[in-house]
Amino acid sequence: MSVIFLRDALLNDLKTLPGTREFHVHVLVSSPRKHSTLFQYARPRCRTYLQDILVLLSEQSTPDSPRILVTVIEACVYNIPATSCAILYVSKVDSTGQASSPSPTATLVKSFLTYHADPATRPVSADHFWIHVFARAQNQYLFPNSADYAGKHPLSDVKLCGWWKRVLTDTAKRLEERIASHSNSNGDIGKALIKLFYVLPGYSQLEAEYSLKHVSTTTSTSSSTSSMSHAHQTSWTYGHPYSQSEIPLACPRDSSDPEGSLRNLGNYIPSFDDDPKSRFLDEIAYTTESGEGIKSPPRKRSRTASAAPKFRSQTQSRTQSNGEGSEKVLVPCVDDDPGAVAGVGGVGGISTIGGADDDAKNDSKKDDPPQGELGKVTPDEFWERMSFRQECVAGAVTGFFTLGMTVLRENNNKEDNDGDGNTPLKSSVSPLAPQPGQVSSKVNKRVITSLMTGVEFSTRERAVRATEIVEGTIRGLCEGISTIPAPIIQASQTRRVSIPSSSEDRKTPERESSSSLLVPLPPRTPPPRREHDGKRVIPDVSPNPFPEPETSLETYNSYIYGSVCVSNPISSSGAQKGGSDGQTGEKTAPHVTVLTARKKKKRAD
Repeated sequence: MSVIFLRDALLNDLKTLPGTREFHVHVLVSSPRKHSTLFQYARPRCRTYLQDILVLLSEQSTPDSPRILVTVIEACVYNIPATSCAILYVSKVDSTGQASSPSPTATLVKSFLTYHADPATRPVSADHFWIHVFARAQNQYLFPNSADYAGKHPLSDVKLCGWWKRVLTDTAKRLEERIASHSNSNGDIGKALIKLFYVLPGYSQLEAEYSLKHVSTTTSTSSSTSSMSHAHQTSWTYGHPYSQSEIPLACPRDSSDPEGSLRNLGNYIPSFDDDPKSRFLDEIAYTTESGEGIKSPPRKRSRTASAAPKFRSQTQSRTQSNGEGSEKVLVPCVDDDPGAVAGVGGVGGISTIGGADDDAKNDSKKDDPPQGELGKVTPDEFWERMSFRQECVAGAVTGFFTLGMTVLRENNNKEDNDGDGNTPLKSSVSPLAPQPGQVSSKVNKRVITSLMTGVEFSTRERAVRATEIVEGTIRGLCEGISTIPAPIIQASQTRRVSIPSSSEDRKTPERESSSSLLVPLPPRTPPPRREHDGKRVIPDVSPNPFPEPETSLETYNSYIYGSVCVSNPISSSGAQKGGSDGQTGEKTAPHVTVLTARKKKKRAD
């Protein structure tokens, strides 16, 4: 079976949109790298590999018109080989509002999610897959000043949560249909088990269902009918996914505690960038019993001090009179605690306890409990307390959406999972091995920096110019053409101006003249992070056996850039659906009912 790349999958779904236009897609997928902060409070620490994904979609209404960026998707894929799980976190989705109707945003996002969740096209070797989305309504995310454009209509907080729920529902339906078709063609896939979870902090289940149901009534009739026909397959659960056991979670459990008696919240909640869950998890991890915040690291005990409590009455002074005077003789004291000195040999002889080192090792293992209050807070309590977080209830509705899926195979027995290698999705390829079409993570950072700082989308003219700059940056980085950095001229010692002796006592130095050359300060590394016990967090600095992928013009044309021409008839239902499903689609004229006022009849006298 031929490999389907993300660019081709997106273009294949975009060509079904109604209207006449041309779409241009840029897909940047970074090579895998080691990541240590997804479950940073887990015990034991799990090895994770991270990939950054950036998708840029531009539209061209006619062959002579310029391109305009309309949608962008920023996401991360985490691979956890220990549990054969993968996590797709959709960080941001934004649109400029300058696309033709219907908006392609919903179609692009559904295609993006389906590509990664479908076992037939999933680029990561994993048996279980999770999708995490945090919905928070804002006027703009990745397109600067796009909120000033008159044609952009950002969704409100409740409508955004309803939009994401519909997108994930449609994604689950497509996954069920695709996996069922794969099972019919070849019987090695099986049946998909898909579970959907959502939480609106501060809302009860009844309130959340009513709010999102009220929003969903504005969708088209065709989509509502389709939702009713698949209601039994795509049922949502109001709550978190960390209490179920049908789909394995991403973080592995401690093998020494199979029953789960030692609870650690860090093994359940993943930490993503710009996510309220991560900030709340950090707060719980650095909360002490006294509630005074982060306490100082405990003082290390010396070797002699550790043995002192066991020999509290080990020595005592005894005075013996011999007629000429008195002298003190130190003898072991076994009167108070005879069992404390187990190795006493001879008169006055003291031997060391042979099990002291073993006890110290056992103490060190016992002294490594879950950090802070992570061992006391359960997942249910965590989500209950999330309802009181300021960023979740500060006047706007936010939503956490999770889709988990696994494939149930008929031949999926213990022997296959124990290492026989018969599981179809398992692979012996290293998780760090780069795939064709992948780029360095530095390329993604350069493109996002260029998108967020150097351009704006407040008007159509500025959006056209911004599109040229961003797309030119991507092509230039692939061709090896980058901006020439400003030369740094080192100031020689002979050209330094000596400060007169009369100004040596000056406290605040004055700014030098513009004629003198100033050398910019080198970048400084922030101080190292430390845990609650004072131990330094040492990142995984083991070298990557694979070199960074080198981009070229061939990589750009074969994997990164692609275009498709669309020429489909526009139906009234399709236009209405596009305006409702897109995040920033063009608004259709609402139906207005004119009420006529009736004059009150006067009574006849």
